[in-house]
Amino acid sequence: MTMQYQGKVWRYGDNVDTDVIIPARYLNSFDPKELAAHCMVDIDETFAKNVKAGDILVGGQNFGCGSSREHAPIAIKACGVPVVIAASFARIFYRNAINVGLPALEIGKDVAEIHVEDILSIDTAAGTIRDETTGKVFHATPLPGFIQDIAAAGGLVNYVKER
Repeated sequence: MTMQYQGKVWRYGDNVDTDVIIPARYLNSFDPKELAAHCMVDIDETFAKNVKAGDILVGGQNFGCGSSREHAPIAIKACGVPVVIAASFARIFYRNAINVGLPALEIGKDVAEIHVEDILSIDTAAGTIRDETTGKVFHATPLPGFIQDIAAAGGLVNYVKER
């Protein structure tokens, strides 16, 4: 199954931790829309108010480090962000992203060539990321079929229910 996305970049740096993605003071809710309303608020007050469905979140090294809260990828996905790209991900964030059906692509140092408001076209099956603004093409490890199936199902729970 090919999953393709195109959207505008929201760009952040290294070591964006889960406490920044969704601050602890908002963890009293499990409602994805409520979490989305506070997503990235401590690093970028404009994100939750201005992100559009289809926009793409791009981070640096160790994106999603910190506590193991599943709320972080849920908040990102609930904002309408269909995929996250980073130089590297904290392992627990990466696994939680898979669990909630949020594709996460690692591209190493090439991430430095992607800038705020660039337009990206992404094919998760091929692992290709084309920056439509600059014409540059980057390569991530393609997501295995079962991970794409989990994302297409909307997360691991839905994937298991479908089977």
